[in-house]
Amino acid sequence: MQGRLSGLQAISTVNWAGEPQTVFQTQQANPNPTMMAVSQDFLLTSGQRLLAGRFFNPVDFENFRPVVVIDEFLADKLFQKANPISERIYVDSRPYVVVGVLPTKASEEKEKPTGLLFIPMSVYTSLTGYRRIHYIRMRPYRMKDLDILKTQTEELLQQRFPGKKFGTYTNVEDILEQQKTLEMVSQALLAVGIIALLVGGVGIANISIASVMERTKEIGLRRAIGARQQDILLQFILEAVLLSLLGGISAIGAVHGLTVVVAETFKLPYKFEVTTAALSLGSAILVGVGAGFLPALRASQLDPVNALRSQYTRNQYTAKTVVMRYTYRSILLGTRHCRVPTVFHNRGNFLSPVFPLSSFKLIY
Repeated sequence: MQGRLSGLQAISTVNWAGEPQTVFQTQQANPNPTMMAVSQDFLLTSGQRLLAGRFFNPVDFENFRPVVVIDEFLADKLFQKANPISERIYVDSRPYVVVGVLPTKASEEKEKPTGLLFIPMSVYTSLTGYRRIHYIRMRPYRMKDLDILKTQTEELLQQRFPGKKFGTYTNVEDILEQQKTLEMVSQALLAVGIIALLVGGVGIANISIASVMERTKEIGLRRAIGARQQDILLQFILEAVLLSLLGGISAIGAVHGLTVVVAETFKLPYKFEVTTAALSLGSAILVGVGAGFLPALRASQLDPVNALRSQYTRNQYTAKTVVMRYTYRSILLGTRHCRVPTVFHNRGNFLSPVFPLSSFKLIY
Protein backbone atom coordinates (compact mmCIF):
# COMPACT_ATOMS: atom_id res chain seq x y z
CA MET A 1 0.00 0.00 0.00
CA GLN A 2 2.82 2.40 0.82
CA GLY A 3 4.25 2.10 -2.69
CA ARG A 4 0.90 2.90 -4.33
CA LEU A 5 0.04 6.00 -2.31
CA SER A 6 1.65 9.29 -3.31
CA GLY A 7 2.81 11.78 -0.70
CA LEU A 8 2.87 9.18 2.08
CA GLN A 9 5.59 9.65 4.70
CA ALA A 10 4.78 6.77 7.05
CA ILE A 11 2.13 4.07 7.56
CA SER A 12 1.52 1.85 10.58
CA THR A 13 -0.95 -0.75 11.79
CA VAL A 14 -2.58 -0.97 15.22
CA ASN A 15 -4.49 -3.82 16.87
CA TRP A 16 -6.28 -3.68 20.18
CA ALA A 17 -4.98 -6.57 22.31
CA GLY A 18 -7.15 -6.38 25.41
CA GLU A 19 -6.58 -5.24 28.99
CA PRO A 20 -4.20 -7.79 30.52
CA GLN A 21 -3.12 -8.10 34.11
CA THR A 22 0.28 -6.41 34.47
CA VAL A 23 2.68 -7.02 37.37
CA PHE A 24 6.16 -5.85 38.30
CA GLN A 25 7.57 -7.84 41.20
CA THR A 26 4.93 -7.33 43.90
CA GLN A 27 3.41 -4.23 42.32
CA GLN A 28 0.27 -4.76 40.21
CA ALA A 29 -1.28 -2.17 37.90
CA ASN A 30 -4.79 -1.28 38.95
CA PRO A 31 -6.85 -0.85 36.81
CA ASN A 32 -5.47 -3.08 34.10
CA PRO A 33 -3.78 -1.17 31.28
CA THR A 34 -4.75 -1.34 27.61
CA MET A 35 -2.41 -3.33 25.39
CA MET A 36 -1.89 -2.37 21.73
CA ALA A 37 0.01 -4.28 19.05
CA VAL A 38 1.73 -1.84 16.66
CA SER A 39 4.06 -1.86 13.70
CA GLN A 40 7.47 -0.21 13.41
CA ASP A 41 6.41 3.27 12.21
CA PHE A 42 3.85 3.84 14.94
CA LEU A 43 5.79 6.73 16.44
CA LEU A 44 5.86 8.60 13.13
CA THR A 45 2.15 8.20 12.50
CA SER A 46 1.12 9.01 16.06
CA GLY A 47 3.37 12.07 16.41
CA GLN A 48 4.59 10.99 19.85
CA ARG A 49 8.10 11.27 21.23
CA LEU A 50 9.84 8.95 23.63
CA LEU A 51 10.48 10.16 27.16
CA ALA A 52 13.06 7.46 27.80
CA GLY A 53 14.57 4.42 26.11
CA ARG A 54 13.85 3.43 22.52
CA PHE A 55 11.06 2.15 20.31
CA PHE A 56 10.86 -1.16 18.45
CA ASN A 57 13.51 -1.81 15.79
CA PRO A 58 13.44 -4.26 12.86
CA VAL A 59 15.33 -6.89 14.88
CA ASP A 60 12.55 -6.94 17.48
CA PHE A 61 10.00 -7.77 14.77
CA GLU A 62 12.16 -10.32 12.97
CA ASN A 63 13.18 -12.24 16.11
CA PHE A 64 9.80 -11.95 17.89
CA ARG A 65 11.43 -10.38 20.91
CA PRO A 66 9.18 -10.01 23.99
CA VAL A 67 9.77 -6.30 24.44
CA VAL A 68 7.27 -3.68 25.49
CA VAL A 69 6.91 0.11 25.50
CA ILE A 70 4.75 1.57 28.27
CA ASP A 71 3.31 5.00 28.89
CA GLU A 72 4.30 7.32 31.73
CA PHE A 73 1.16 6.63 33.77
CA LEU A 74 1.82 2.88 33.87
CA ALA A 75 5.51 3.49 34.62
CA ASP A 76 4.58 5.56 37.67
CA LYS A 77 2.12 2.88 38.82
CA LEU A 78 4.55 -0.01 38.54
CA PHE A 79 7.95 1.54 39.19
CA GLN A 80 7.10 4.63 41.26
CA LYS A 81 10.17 6.87 40.76
CA ALA A 82 12.57 4.10 39.63
CA ASN A 83 13.93 3.79 36.09
CA PRO A 84 11.79 1.22 34.19
CA ILE A 85 14.16 0.70 31.25
CA SER A 86 15.43 -2.92 30.96
CA GLU A 87 13.17 -4.07 33.80
CA ARG A 88 11.07 -7.22 33.39
CA ILE A 89 7.31 -7.09 33.82
CA TYR A 90 4.69 -9.83 33.48
CA VAL A 91 1.68 -9.31 31.22
CA ASP A 92 -0.85 -12.11 31.69
CA SER A 93 1.98 -14.17 33.23
CA ARG A 94 4.22 -13.65 30.15
CA PRO A 95 7.55 -11.86 30.70
CA TYR A 96 8.33 -8.70 28.73
CA VAL A 97 11.31 -6.34 28.93
CA VAL A 98 10.56 -2.61 29.04
CA VAL A 99 12.57 -0.78 26.36
CA GLY A 100 10.85 2.61 26.23
CA VAL A 101 8.46 5.07 27.85
CA LEU A 102 5.94 7.27 26.02
CA PRO A 103 4.02 10.26 27.39
CA THR A 104 0.50 9.56 28.60
CA LYS A 105 -2.05 10.67 26.04
CA ALA A 106 -5.58 11.64 27.04
CA SER A 107 -8.28 9.33 25.72
CA GLU A 108 -11.65 10.54 24.49
CA GLU A 109 -13.35 7.30 25.62
CA LYS A 110 -11.97 7.28 29.17
CA GLU A 111 -12.05 10.17 31.57
CA LYS A 112 -8.97 8.97 33.49
CA PRO A 113 -5.90 7.23 32.04
CA THR A 114 -5.45 3.56 32.85
CA GLY A 115 -2.05 2.99 31.26
CA LEU A 116 -0.91 1.73 27.86
CA LEU A 117 1.22 -1.19 26.74
CA PHE A 118 2.67 -1.46 23.23
CA ILE A 119 4.09 -4.71 21.86
CA PRO A 120 5.41 -5.58 18.37
CA MET A 121 2.75 -6.72 15.91
CA SER A 122 4.81 -9.84 15.08
CA VAL A 123 4.77 -10.93 18.75
CA TYR A 124 1.02 -10.42 18.97
CA THR A 125 0.40 -12.39 15.75
CA SER A 126 2.61 -15.29 16.88
CA LEU A 127 0.83 -15.51 20.24
CA THR A 128 -2.76 -15.24 19.00
CA GLY A 129 -2.61 -16.27 15.34
CA TYR A 130 -4.81 -13.22 14.64
CA ARG A 131 -3.90 -11.62 11.31
CA ARG A 132 -6.60 -9.03 10.91
CA ILE A 133 -5.80 -5.33 11.22
CA HIS A 134 -8.02 -3.03 13.22
CA TYR A 135 -6.51 0.34 12.34
CA ILE A 136 -4.23 1.77 9.68
CA ARG A 137 -2.56 5.04 10.55
CA MET A 138 -0.98 7.26 7.86
CA ARG A 139 1.07 10.43 7.86
CA PRO A 140 1.61 12.52 4.70
CA TYR A 141 4.60 14.73 3.97
CA ARG A 142 2.35 17.78 3.63
CA MET A 143 -0.86 18.46 5.49
CA LYS A 144 -2.60 19.74 2.36
CA ASP A 145 -2.21 16.26 0.83
CA LEU A 146 -4.19 14.63 3.64
CA ASP A 147 -7.55 14.72 1.86
CA ILE A 148 -6.00 13.37 -1.35
CA LEU A 149 -4.34 10.58 0.59
CA LYS A 150 -7.64 9.75 2.28
CA THR A 151 -9.41 9.44 -1.10
CA GLN A 152 -6.64 7.28 -2.57
CA THR A 153 -6.71 4.95 0.46
CA GLU A 154 -10.49 4.47 0.25
CA GLU A 155 -10.29 3.64 -3.48
CA LEU A 156 -7.40 1.22 -2.93
CA LEU A 157 -9.21 -0.61 -0.09
CA GLN A 158 -12.42 -0.88 -2.12
CA GLN A 159 -10.47 -2.44 -4.97
CA ARG A 160 -8.74 -4.87 -2.63
CA PHE A 161 -11.82 -5.72 -0.55
CA PRO A 162 -14.92 -5.08 -2.69
CA GLY A 163 -18.20 -4.70 -0.82
CA LYS A 164 -16.54 -3.96 2.51
CA LYS A 165 -17.14 -0.75 4.46
CA PHE A 166 -14.26 1.24 5.84
CA GLY A 167 -14.39 4.17 8.23
CA THR A 168 -11.89 6.98 7.79
CA TYR A 169 -10.97 9.78 10.14
CA THR A 170 -8.59 12.72 9.85
CA ASN A 171 -7.42 15.13 12.56
CA VAL A 172 -6.98 18.13 10.26
CA GLU A 173 -9.16 20.31 12.46
CA ASP A 174 -7.13 19.43 15.55
CA ILE A 175 -3.89 20.13 13.71
CA LEU A 176 -5.15 23.49 12.42
CA GLU A 177 -6.29 24.47 15.90
CA GLN A 178 -2.92 23.54 17.36
CA GLN A 179 -1.12 25.48 14.64
CA LYS A 180 -3.30 28.53 15.29
CA THR A 181 -2.54 28.34 19.01
CA LEU A 182 1.17 27.94 18.36
CA GLU A 183 1.16 30.89 15.95
CA MET A 184 -0.54 33.10 18.54
CA VAL A 185 1.96 32.07 21.20
CA SER A 186 4.85 32.61 18.78
CA GLN A 187 3.60 36.10 17.89
CA ALA A 188 3.23 37.00 21.56
CA LEU A 189 6.75 35.75 22.32
CA LEU A 190 8.07 37.62 19.28
CA ALA A 191 6.50 40.85 20.53
CA VAL A 192 7.97 40.31 24.00
CA GLY A 193 11.38 39.60 22.47
CA ILE A 194 11.30 42.76 20.33
CA ILE A 195 10.31 44.89 23.34
CA ALA A 196 13.10 43.32 25.40
CA LEU A 197 15.64 44.04 22.64
CA LEU A 198 14.46 47.66 22.36
CA VAL A 199 14.70 48.16 26.11
CA GLY A 200 18.16 46.62 26.13
CA GLY A 201 19.22 48.80 23.19
CA VAL A 202 18.02 51.97 24.94
CA GLY A 203 19.91 50.95 28.08
CA ILE A 204 23.14 50.32 26.16
CA ALA A 205 22.73 53.64 24.30
CA ASN A 206 22.31 55.54 27.58
CA ILE A 207 25.35 53.86 29.09
CA SER A 208 27.40 54.66 25.99
CA ILE A 209 26.33 58.32 25.95
CA ALA A 210 27.13 58.71 29.64
CA SER A 211 30.50 57.04 29.11
CA VAL A 212 31.37 59.43 26.28
CA MET A 213 30.43 62.48 28.37
CA GLU A 214 32.38 61.32 31.40
CA ARG A 215 35.47 60.38 29.38
CA THR A 216 35.75 63.49 27.23
CA LYS A 217 39.17 64.32 28.71
CA GLU A 218 40.40 60.77 28.05
CA ILE A 219 39.20 60.95 24.46
CA GLY A 220 40.90 64.33 23.99
CA LEU A 221 44.18 63.03 25.41
CA ARG A 222 44.12 59.92 23.24
CA ARG A 223 43.37 61.98 20.14
CA ALA A 224 46.12 64.45 21.08
CA ILE A 225 48.78 61.73 21.34
CA GLY A 226 47.89 60.19 18.00
CA ALA A 227 44.83 57.95 18.36
CA ARG A 228 42.77 57.81 15.17
CA GLN A 229 39.02 58.22 14.89
CA GLN A 230 38.73 54.53 14.00
CA ASP A 231 40.45 53.59 17.26
CA ILE A 232 38.01 55.60 19.38
CA LEU A 233 35.05 54.29 17.38
CA LEU A 234 36.19 50.69 17.76
CA GLN A 235 36.79 51.12 21.50
CA PHE A 236 33.26 52.26 22.28
CA ILE A 237 31.65 49.74 19.90
CA LEU A 238 33.57 46.93 21.61
CA GLU A 239 32.33 48.15 24.98
CA ALA A 240 28.73 48.05 23.69
CA VAL A 241 29.31 44.54 22.28
CA LEU A 242 30.65 43.33 25.64
CA LEU A 243 27.62 44.75 27.45
CA SER A 244 25.19 43.07 25.05
CA LEU A 245 27.19 39.82 25.11
CA LEU A 246 27.12 39.61 28.90
CA GLY A 247 23.40 40.46 28.94
CA GLY A 248 22.62 37.87 26.26
CA ILE A 249 24.58 35.09 27.99
CA SER A 250 22.91 35.89 31.31
CA ALA A 251 19.46 35.85 29.71
CA ILE A 252 20.06 32.53 27.93
CA GLY A 253 21.40 30.95 31.12
CA ALA A 254 18.43 32.19 33.17
CA VAL A 255 15.86 31.03 30.61
CA HIS A 256 17.55 27.64 30.24
CA GLY A 257 17.65 27.12 34.00
CA LEU A 258 13.99 28.06 34.47
CA THR A 259 12.94 25.84 31.56
CA VAL A 260 14.83 22.87 33.00
CA VAL A 261 13.13 23.38 36.37
CA VAL A 262 9.66 23.62 34.78
CA ALA A 263 10.30 20.60 32.53
CA GLU A 264 11.45 18.46 35.46
CA THR A 265 8.59 19.63 37.67
CA PHE A 266 5.82 18.95 35.14
CA LYS A 267 7.72 16.13 33.35
CA LEU A 268 7.73 17.86 29.97
CA PRO A 269 10.15 17.05 27.14
CA TYR A 270 12.84 19.69 26.70
CA LYS A 271 15.95 19.89 24.55
CA PHE A 272 18.40 22.77 24.50
CA GLU A 273 18.71 24.08 20.93
CA VAL A 274 22.19 25.45 20.26
CA THR A 275 21.03 27.08 17.01
CA THR A 276 18.26 29.02 18.75
CA ALA A 277 20.63 30.15 21.52
CA ALA A 278 23.22 31.29 18.97
CA LEU A 279 20.55 33.20 17.02
CA SER A 280 19.35 34.93 20.19
CA LEU A 281 22.88 35.85 21.21
CA GLY A 282 23.61 37.19 17.72
CA SER A 283 20.46 39.34 17.85
CA ALA A 284 21.52 40.77 21.20
CA ILE A 285 24.99 41.63 19.85
CA LEU A 286 23.51 43.31 16.75
CA VAL A 287 21.22 45.41 18.95
CA GLY A 288 24.19 46.37 21.12
CA VAL A 289 26.25 47.43 18.10
CA GLY A 290 23.34 49.42 16.68
CA ALA A 291 22.62 51.14 19.99
CA GLY A 292 26.25 51.98 20.69
CA PHE A 293 27.24 53.10 17.19
CA LEU A 294 25.98 56.71 17.36
CA PRO A 295 27.60 57.46 20.75
CA ALA A 296 30.81 55.82 19.50
CA LEU A 297 30.71 57.88 16.32
CA ARG A 298 30.17 61.04 18.35
CA ALA A 299 33.14 60.18 20.55
CA SER A 300 35.40 59.52 17.54
CA GLN A 301 34.53 62.89 15.98
CA LEU A 302 35.45 64.96 19.06
CA ASP A 303 38.16 67.54 18.43
CA PRO A 304 41.02 66.99 20.89
CA VAL A 305 41.48 70.71 21.60
CA ASN A 306 37.77 71.25 22.22
CA ALA A 307 37.57 68.08 24.32
CA LEU A 308 40.40 69.23 26.61
CA ARG A 309 39.09 72.81 26.70
CA SER A 310 35.58 71.67 27.59
CA GLN A 311 37.00 69.60 30.42
CA TYR A 312 39.05 72.61 31.69
CA THR A 313 36.03 74.89 31.43
CA ARG A 314 33.90 72.39 33.31
CA ASN A 315 36.47 72.22 36.10
CA GLN A 316 36.69 76.01 36.32
CA TYR A 317 32.90 76.29 36.41
CA THR A 318 32.71 73.73 39.17
CA ALA A 319 35.38 75.53 41.23
CA LYS A 320 33.53 78.84 41.14
CA THR A 321 31.07 79.31 43.92
CA VAL A 322 28.52 82.00 44.23
CA VAL A 323 27.43 82.68 47.73
CA MET A 324 24.29 84.71 48.25
CA ARG A 325 24.08 86.28 51.61
CA TYR A 326 21.68 88.84 52.87
CA THR A 327 23.24 91.47 55.06
CA TYR A 328 21.46 94.23 56.80
CA ARG A 329 22.83 97.70 56.40
CA SER A 330 21.26 100.59 58.21
CA ILE A 331 20.94 103.69 56.18
CA LEU A 332 19.60 106.58 58.14
CA LEU A 333 16.71 107.83 56.07
CA GLY A 334 14.47 108.98 58.87
CA THR A 335 12.73 105.80 60.03
CA ARG A 336 13.53 104.01 56.79
CA HIS A 337 15.99 101.10 56.48
CA CYS A 338 17.34 99.31 53.42
CA ARG A 339 17.98 95.55 53.04
CA VAL A 340 20.84 95.07 50.57
CA PRO A 341 21.54 91.67 49.04
CA THR A 342 25.31 91.36 48.85
CA VAL A 343 26.81 88.99 46.28
CA PHE A 344 30.27 87.54 46.86
CA HIS A 345 32.20 86.12 43.90
CA ASN A 346 35.25 83.91 44.19
CA ARG A 347 37.99 85.88 42.49
CA GLY A 348 41.36 84.35 43.11
CA ASN A 349 42.12 84.18 46.80
CA PHE A 350 39.78 86.85 48.09
CA LEU A 351 36.09 87.65 48.08
CA SER A 352 34.93 90.93 46.58
CA PRO A 353 31.44 92.26 47.19
CA VAL A 354 29.26 93.41 44.36
CA PHE A 355 26.24 95.60 45.02
CA PRO A 356 23.84 95.68 42.07
CA LEU A 357 21.76 98.88 42.16
CA SER A 358 18.66 97.06 40.93
CA SER A 359 18.64 94.87 44.02
CA PHE A 360 17.95 97.63 46.57
CA LYS A 361 14.62 97.39 48.35
CA LEU A 362 13.30 99.96 50.72
CA ILE A 363 11.59 98.72 53.86
CA TYR A 364 9.27 101.04 55.77
